[in-house]
Amino acid sequence: MPEGSDFTLENLPYGVFEPRRGGGGHGPRVGVAIGDQVLDLAAMWAGTPLGADLATGSLNRFLRRGPREWAYVRAEVRRMLETDERRLFCERNLYRLDEVALRLPIEVADYVDFYASEAHAANLGRIFRPETPEPLLPNWKHLPVGYHGRAGTVVPSGTPVRRPAGQRAAGDFGPTLRLDIEAEVGFVVGAPSALGEPVSTGAFAEHVFGVVLVNDWSARDLQRWEYQPLGPFLGKSFATSVSPWVVPLAALEAARVPVPVQEPEPLAYLAEKESWGLDLRLEVSLNGEVVSRPPYRDTYWSPAQMLAHTTVNGASLRTGDLYASGTVSGREPDQFGSLIELSWNGEWPLRLADGSERTFLQDGDTVTIRASAPGVGGGRIGFGEVSGTVVG
Repeated sequence: MPEGSDFTLENLPYGVFEPRRGGGGHGPRVGVAIGDQVLDLAAMWAGTPLGADLATGSLNRFLRRGPREWAYVRAEVRRMLETDERRLFCERNLYRLDEVALRLPIEVADYVDFYASEAHAANLGRIFRPETPEPLLPNWKHLPVGYHGRAGTVVPSGTPVRRPAGQRAAGDFGPTLRLDIEAEVGFVVGAPSALGEPVSTGAFAEHVFGVVLVNDWSARDLQRWEYQPLGPFLGKSFATSVSPWVVPLAALEAARVPVPVQEPEPLAYLAEKESWGLDLRLEVSLNGEVVSRPPYRDTYWSPAQMLAHTTVNGASLRTGDLYASGTVSGREPDQFGSLIELSWNGEWPLRLADGSERTFLQDGDTVTIRASAPGVGGGRIGFGEVSGTVVG
């Protein structure tokens, strides 16, 4: 295994891949990343019902099997990779990552985006409401604020992002002049729930399979003109990029941390006996240059609380649901997860190493988000990356 690889035995993230050549006529199928290779899980269980569920273009059929099957497959994959008598069989079903095309890992059912970072919400409050002493709106510390996004425009890493057009102000239509990024952490729902039955914070791991990286691209001028009174629409619905590898919750036990102190105390349905805060370190690069390192561990609302709030009214979960944290930002300027913060809404242009400046994205810019977390073996595991290039 290459030194410093994101994809160690402690990780074993899931994705959907297709060999670029020599695939034996097989289409996309589910695999697990290990080092610089991917193990074909459909081949490992060929001829079985599980193998049929893995020989598909998404993780959904496997995820629908639920937590017991997730745990079984993870344990078996690790045993096969570590055991001499099974290693040869594994080796026959390994592909180099540079020989495969990676697909969108799930068929997205519903997509919900939250606003869970206090530092980010406070920064935007200071930018847009500088005359108000309290930057957070009155509801912010009482519930995880969120909105429904557009599942059909969730795209895999590497998909070009076309600059969207829309209304920028009254009588002003054209391409966005304030195209932005949002560095986020996403959560993939595997096991569904019944309509009318809320999911508690304690049942989080019974429903959520794993974690992806998300860039929820934003057109800030379109968004600012349209969002009152019903919230984001065209300024957010044109593209949401996700990483190709889903890191299972089972790989993140060593990354669990308490969420920040929550005051006032959340209502009973949002209370957690054991917090699902996560110590993830994000890294945002613009054209190959690192411009920010947002810390997810400082995020105010946990993923379990976001899930409980999503379903408290009786809304059901579906396999393939994706919900994201909203922009992850820390308290320091080099920890901000969006350009609207890094440039303070264009007031302080971001200077790059080549001497160029950015307030918002230009055509041809490439944004890449990476992340890592503590691994159970004492090292760190990675999430790969989510990347996209702006095209006019």
